[in-house]
Amino acid sequence: MAISYWLFKSEPDSFGLDRLEREGRTEWSGVRNYQARNNMKEMRLGDLGFFYHSSTKVPEIVGIVKVVREAYPDFTARERGGPYFDPKSTTANPIWEMVDVAFERRLPRPVTLAELRANPALAPTMVLLRRGSRLSVQPVHKREWDIILALAEQPAPSI
Repeated sequence: MAISYWLFKSEPDSFGLDRLEREGRTEWSGVRNYQARNNMKEMRLGDLGFFYHSSTKVPEIVGIVKVVREAYPDFTARERGGPYFDPKSTTANPIWEMVDVAFERRLPRPVTLAELRANPALAPTMVLLRRGSRLSVQPVHKREWDIILALAEQPAPSI
């Protein structure tokens, strides 16, 4: 079976790549968007994802993670008083899902959102670059994956 590729957005102040590297793996919980949830339901063991630091002065792709557990009910939806509580999600009808991801590696250098936007090969298709796209978990095409890995190997441009 072929590997699929993804992008996981996280705010480094709440959960950054440094923390994932220290801990080794984590549940990707708290996702409360149906399309992002559906993306996680499509993930398979061994799929790879970019780890993207969002909501920062310079948003950027900083590393790679691997899916190590396929989608299962997100228990944070049932934690009363928690930030991700959803009263409609029950044990019998768990609306929200999560996957587990493990740290794979850091990129040789971060690839910034500005670099991605400036690349004409990425602009027309990459979900992250679509106007209004706020998905915290999104697909990445193999061609996009390869372009971004190549960018990470090159010296940082002066943008």
